[in-house]
Amino acid sequence: MKYIEFDEGRPLDLILLGRITIDFNPAYNDQVKEEFKPLKNVHMFEKFVGGSPANIAVGVTRYGLKPGFLGKVSNDQFGDFVVDYFNSQGIDTSHITRCKGGEKLGLTFTEMLSPSQSGILMYRNCIADLQLHVDDVDPWYIRSAKVLLVSGTALADSPSREAALKAVMLAKQFGTKVIFDIDYREYTWKNMDEISIYYSLVAREADIIMGSREEFNLMENLLHPGLSDEESAALWHGYNAKIIVIKHGMQGSTAYTCDGEKFSIKPFPVEARKGFGGGDGYGCGFLYGLYQGWDIIDCLEFGSAEASMMVRSNNSSESLPGPEAVHAFIKEEKEKYGEMIARV
Repeated sequence: MKYIEFDEGRPLDLILLGRITIDFNPAYNDQVKEEFKPLKNVHMFEKFVGGSPANIAVGVTRYGLKPGFLGKVSNDQFGDFVVDYFNSQGIDTSHITRCKGGEKLGLTFTEMLSPSQSGILMYRNCIADLQLHVDDVDPWYIRSAKVLLVSGTALADSPSREAALKAVMLAKQFGTKVIFDIDYREYTWKNMDEISIYYSLVAREADIIMGSREEFNLMENLLHPGLSDEESAALWHGYNAKIIVIKHGMQGSTAYTCDGEKFSIKPFPVEARKGFGGGDGYGCGFLYGLYQGWDIIDCLEFGSAEASMMVRSNNSSESLPGPEAVHAFIKEEKEKYGEMIARV
């Protein structure tokens, strides 16, 4: 069954709205190899574009999709770096605007302690991405896309949260499908009630909702706390959602569809370099499958494969793979571990 129909006459496959950061990861290349160690002992870093919606924007270009980005960047050399990189990847940057009040892009420094231990040190004071304003949201731009993907981090503060809500309202008016990637990051949020209020407003309008069990708990805290996965899926299907994806980390993830079906997948086994970045790869692979009209279980398998590929990478954007690489990875893993290694 095909759960989502896209308007094939629109020039952009999707518009992403939300966070753009600069990632500094311990260098690990042919010239320099910073092995697992505390961040305070790292001397050499590699610089990448980061932030979940930014990574997904980059990732879908590897599949031949045409994304645009609706966001705010700093009016400095790092802002130049982001816009130039996006342009080089084929991402439409016509609606990325510059901050005028001196706000800066977030800086993320990655700590890699072991294959199972990693973390980030984030600088997000006076932050650029949360300066997106309702005046930056062009109705005709929203109308030009098949899909609007909203990152939950964009709802953490004004004026960005109002801009995101305007974009969702316009998407509903124009028949642009809405994907809500909950993407919870604790920084910037002021209290738990805010999280539940603003997440719920977007989730009620979304055609697809993606997040971890913990993120769904945060979203449902004021509505129905303590729901099971099945109860969460039923709740959001009762509003508008056609597909609900709930992730449980290394235990895998399940997609619940509006016809009452569910499909589950496990991670492919790999030796990890870091414990994050997989979710963005998962999103890219899953979306690619949807655009191809695949069965949901095949979309999940492809997303899970890309997630596993990304946790063994030293970055979350530059190494995002194309379809041939993901297919080859799946084939290799199944030859090694068996045909049903990921499917539940």
